[in-house]
Amino acid sequence: MSKKNKIMDFFSALGRSLMLPIATLAAAGLILGLSSALLKPQIQAALPFLQNSVVVYVLTLIKTITATVFGMIPVLFAICIAFGLAKEEKEIAAFAGFIGYYTFLLSASIIINSGAFNFASLKMSNILGIEKTIEMGAFAGILTGILTSMLHNKFYKIDFPIAIAFYGGKRFVAIVVIGAMTLLGQVMPFVWVPISSGINSLGSLIASSGHTGVFLFGFLERILIPTGLHHVLNGVFRTTSVGGVYQGVEGCLNIFLQFFDKVDISQLKQFTAFLGQGKMPFMMFGLPAAAYAIYKTSPDNKKPKVKALMVAGVAASIVSGITEPLEFSFMFIAPQLFLFHAIMGGISFGILSLLGVAIGNTGGGIIDFLIYGVLVPGSRWYIVILVGIVFAVIYYMVFKWYFTNKNISIDVNEDVEEEDFSKDSSGKTNLAVKIINGLGGIDNIVAVNNCISRLRVDIKDMSLVNEDLLKKTGSMGIVKPSLTHIHVIYGPKVEKVAKQVKEAMKY
Repeated sequence: MSKKNKIMDFFSALGRSLMLPIATLAAAGLILGLSSALLKPQIQAALPFLQNSVVVYVLTLIKTITATVFGMIPVLFAICIAFGLAKEEKEIAAFAGFIGYYTFLLSASIIINSGAFNFASLKMSNILGIEKTIEMGAFAGILTGILTSMLHNKFYKIDFPIAIAFYGGKRFVAIVVIGAMTLLGQVMPFVWVPISSGINSLGSLIASSGHTGVFLFGFLERILIPTGLHHVLNGVFRTTSVGGVYQGVEGCLNIFLQFFDKVDISQLKQFTAFLGQGKMPFMMFGLPAAAYAIYKTSPDNKKPKVKALMVAGVAASIVSGITEPLEFSFMFIAPQLFLFHAIMGGISFGILSLLGVAIGNTGGGIIDFLIYGVLVPGSRWYIVILVGIVFAVIYYMVFKWYFTNKNISIDVNEDVEEEDFSKDSSGKTNLAVKIINGLGGIDNIVAVNNCISRLRVDIKDMSLVNEDLLKKTGSMGIVKPSLTHIHVIYGPKVEKVAKQVKEAMKY
């Protein structure tokens, strides 16, 4: 495998690994936002029953518990990245990820508190009960997860002589991780000061770029969609100092959720600029208008199937902020339109930042819009609607002109077969069997995973993949980030599809 393919596979796997904690944070964020909004005096004045002591207690309980989740981001990253990057025995890697993270913090604390060296310029905190240890934020979790997975993949099958055979294999993983993270904890306090200084400088550069920096972020966030690397970009901005620092808290998402109910929302708009608000004009207005244009320009014999595809895609985009079903419907037949869409994404982020909108969380769909926009005084949520209407007109006109001028229509796979989750005599679902065959057969598949909308598969030989067969299974698009990794887009139903494929591969 070439070096380029290895790098692409690694970052693709890293992005996939970040999806579980990020999805957890998004769900917790919705609950936190709703409970915090209902505790605001303005909302309670409008809805007097919210002032009842029992209601206040329950809402405060929910808010406090969900807010705690965001202080656990580094350890969640350590566990989930170790789990996601492990080839086999993933649960062992996840366990070692937690052990490694705790060991790293404890080791760093020991040398910091030894008094032998001066670490006055180092940022320190109390984490997981460990007093005065190095504060690296999400980077500590990411670094621990990556190193743990590397050690796990190298040693989980190791054999020892009979006398100490008990400590071989998967039992050795935690042992070697403890040793490695102890050493890393001794070294990192010396090297983190210049590294953190560089990261903070990058964050300051982006912040000083103002609305231009926000535009570039929005453009990159969309243009990276085909590779799946937008998860990495978002993760860095949301959880590290690249996304900003406010009263000692790093990352735009962390800052927003920790101070959402403590300061006026206007003080957080420089951080919400990198969150879900920038997606709302094109998720709730632009892409639905594009979908309507695609439907209107389709040949009459294709319209029923195009309509079904577009309606499902629009629903996913507006409600849950999942845009891939729509984006992949035109990405390959009209790449110029996807470039246009990415530029509009950047404009969307930039213009909402320019107009002082302050709507947080990550989704970008109507749920976030209502909870963090409409229910929050001073969020300027109405600007999203005004900008969205303009976006809808532009998207519709551009897409209609392009499809009409080029005389093209999207591929709806008129021979696509109905989803069939019934099982054959061996216990495999018929759909899973077709997907496995489309991927070149079970012997060609190395690993199967999924994110929020894609089946992510590591394979041995890309030439054995049958794209036509995969499209007949209901796939909305196919992406090949490298020669050994393929993404098959199924939209929100991908969780069920992935489960069926994994079960079929066990037989």
